[in-house]
Parts: sequence; C-alpha cells; structure tokens
Amino acid sequence: MTRILLVDDHAVVRQGLKQILAESLPDSAFGDAANGEEALEKTGASSWDIVVLDISLPGKSGLDTLKELRAAHPKLPVLVLSMHPEEQFAVRALRAGAAGYLTKRTAAKDLVAAVKKLLAGGRYISSSLADRLAAVIGSHREGAPHELLSDREYQVFRMLATGKSVKEISQELSLSPQTVSTHRIHILEKMGMETNAELIQYAMQNQILE
Repeated sequence: MTRILLVDDHAVVRQGLKQILAESLPDSAFGDAANGEEALEKTGASSWDIVVLDISLPGKSGLDTLKELRAAHPKLPVLVLSMHPEEQFAVRALRAGAAGYLTKRTAAKDLVAAVKKLLAGGRYISSSLADRLAAVIGSHREGAPHELLSDREYQVFRMLATGKSVKEISQELSLSPQTVSTHRIHILEKMGMETNAELIQYAMQNQILE
C-alpha cells in the first residue's frame, strides 16, 4: 500500500487531490495536514511514501516546512504543488529539496504522472521549468534583484508588495514586528531600493504577484 500525505490548508483541495490520485493509485492510503506543523507531526509519527505539499501555508511557510521535512526525512520525496507560477517559486523549492514542482493549474494526468515518477525514485519538472533551470545553471551573470533574497526575505517582500504593513506581516508569519522590520531593511538593501513603493512597482513590473 502506498501512503500519501496531502498538505494544504484548504480541505476542498485536499479532497480533490485525494480523488484524483485514488483513481489512478487504488491501493493508496491518504493522510491530511492543514499546515506545516501538522505535516511535521504526522511525518514524525508514521512513515509515508510521498508528501504532496502546498507552498502557501498559514504559519510555517511551505518552504520552511519543506526544508524541515528534508532534514528529518532525507529519503522522503516531496512534490510541491503551488498556485504560484513556476518562475516565482520553483527554483527555490527545488533548491530546498523538493523532488518535483507543479502548479495547481496542472492537468490531473500530470499530477498523477508526477506522483508516480517520484514514487519510482525519480524527479518531476515540466519542460519549461527544465529550460529555466538550465538557464540559471548556465548563467554566470548576477540574477535579478529579487533572486538575491533569502526564502524568508522573498516571502516578506511579496507581502510588502501587496501593501501589507509590518504589523500585518508579523501576525501572519508569527514573527515579531522587529524581525519583519529587519527583513524589510535587508530586502531594500539587497534590491537597491529605499521605499515600499519601489518594491510594489518592481513586483508589478516583474509580475511577481501573478
């Protein structure tokens, strides 16, 4: 029996994933987790063959959860399934240890193919993502300003770019306002900017939030 842990904060999404995978993998047993903490608890309490992980989670972020999962269970394959386009998070997810990356717009057959490939010990990325990875690896020039940010800084940057305040971000990420303010300072320094307005303009021009 194949044991699959589905991690997403929306119950309807978990149910949909379960239905899609159960049809093609009838001998599977499924587990659910609504956030990163719950995912780490469940992977620590019992064994799983694969984790399908949403990158946008309340509290502990999907990337942080991924890193902790990989540290605790290095042989456990993790497929990241995200609402965000590949260019926004895929490279970061793969660097953090994901064995595959799919967007939620992906067809059901691609989801099944990805899960089967990971269960067989392989990795799964789209052809467009493969091209992007090749470009990143083959390029010796400095990346775009936002690519200089750490994963947490990138998360805070995206939230600042939507107009959220330091207080709102601190509450949503369970960080102190001082920590968020420090991240903001580092973000502005690394990106060569001075104001939140510049961050918002940059995010719009580079389609960071789409």
